[in-house]
Amino acid sequence: MLKKHLFRSLLLVLAVICLGGNRGYAQQQTQPQPLTRILFVFDASFSMYGTWQTGRKMDIAKSLLSKFLDSLRTAQNIELGLRCYGHQYSLQPQRNCEDTRLEVPISKPSVSVPQMKQKLEGIVPRGTTPIAYTLEKCGADFPKDGKTTRNIIILITDGIEECNGDPCAISLALQSQGITLKPFVIGVGLNGNYESLACIGRFYDVSTEQTFTNVLNIVVSQALNNTTCQVNLLDQASRPSETDVAMTFYDQQTGAIRYSYMHTMNNRGLPDTVILDPLSTYKLVVHTIPQVVKENITITPGKHNVIAVDAPQGFLNLQMAGVSNYDRLPCIVRKAGQMQTVNVQEFGRLEKYIVGKYDLEILSNPRIYMYNVDVGQSKTTLIQIPQAGMLTLFKPSEGPGQLFVEEKNELRFVCNLNSKQTNESIVLQPGNYRIVYRPVSARETVYTIERRFKVEPGGQITVKLF
Repeated sequence: MLKKHLFRSLLLVLAVICLGGNRGYAQQQTQPQPLTRILFVFDASFSMYGTWQTGRKMDIAKSLLSKFLDSLRTAQNIELGLRCYGHQYSLQPQRNCEDTRLEVPISKPSVSVPQMKQKLEGIVPRGTTPIAYTLEKCGADFPKDGKTTRNIIILITDGIEECNGDPCAISLALQSQGITLKPFVIGVGLNGNYESLACIGRFYDVSTEQTFTNVLNIVVSQALNNTTCQVNLLDQASRPSETDVAMTFYDQQTGAIRYSYMHTMNNRGLPDTVILDPLSTYKLVVHTIPQVVKENITITPGKHNVIAVDAPQGFLNLQMAGVSNYDRLPCIVRKAGQMQTVNVQEFGRLEKYIVGKYDLEILSNPRIYMYNVDVGQSKTTLIQIPQAGMLTLFKPSEGPGQLFVEEKNELRFVCNLNSKQTNESIVLQPGNYRIVYRPVSARETVYTIERRFKVEPGGQITVKLF
């Protein structure tokens, strides 16, 4: 009766992994449901001859797995394979640390299940436990056919690494390269000796048959793919009031983009629910200005997860008094004291920023610099500059020239004149200006022409250099 009970539990957990693991993807209408490929890695080393409660470890494990496979013959959208280790060479005269083999290549259940059952029936425990080498070989077991897949390893073992390999490093490499998701490791009768296995993936120590059901229930939670989550964008009072900003979930190991959502409040005024795959660890980028990043996010299956991110925001409103003479007037926005540009905002627009102080560089003629502009929580900071005027310039001929603004008895460069044109129009902020120009045909400095003029807000001024 106990074995039947264990079988039902194992059947439940593996069915959830294989069949239920894609529900989150199915609910995302913008992404196709991916194929799930599962590679069972089965420990057939000599230690599996050992007893485990009511029988030998090998007999119980083979029976449970073999019976379970029958239920997967007609399963859709999954593929299965089987790799074993420790079953080809005996421990004498010396252990073979390359004793691993892909017994059944990953394929549709209708093909792979009968083959896996046949292989399991004939396997006899013989050799050592080369877990690291086996995991390394697993990387090539998953087909590279360009399909969008979720590649999962389920390692069932009763022993630890015996060949001086580093299974933790191999597992991390497989995940970092995007070959597999974090493996499941089910330790059978290890009696607490599992430190070298816990870092491989999601490890569960089944020390007795009586605790097997509880462990499998945990695995079910870990394998659930249809896991709900909400992202709370917190204001300065730690209230989840911020919204209407894009957010991207990256795989923490590979850097691959997994999901992109526009943060939304539901009809109850709460952050709306999104669907995430709990098998991954995530880096979340909230595309505020500047962006906010939260790393190493793990999702707990079977419950509604809440991810809190500090993202207090306020508004910056750039306006010009009167009617603008500019076709467009951009402003470079930087965090106070830093050179990196966080945004280029045009005048006449309202933009939202993370609360803090900013330096502004307004690309007018001449440029206007403002420092330590404060953006407060849920407040609008208004920046208004005077209405620009228009200069119409006439030159007697082509030639080099420069435009300066006079400030405190100094000339500050504004722009170069177009040396190939004899007339041009320039939008200028109010102020006192000076033009220094020389006709192209003049070969002596004495022929320099200088003009002073003043631009009033919204004014029109004509300057002739002859």
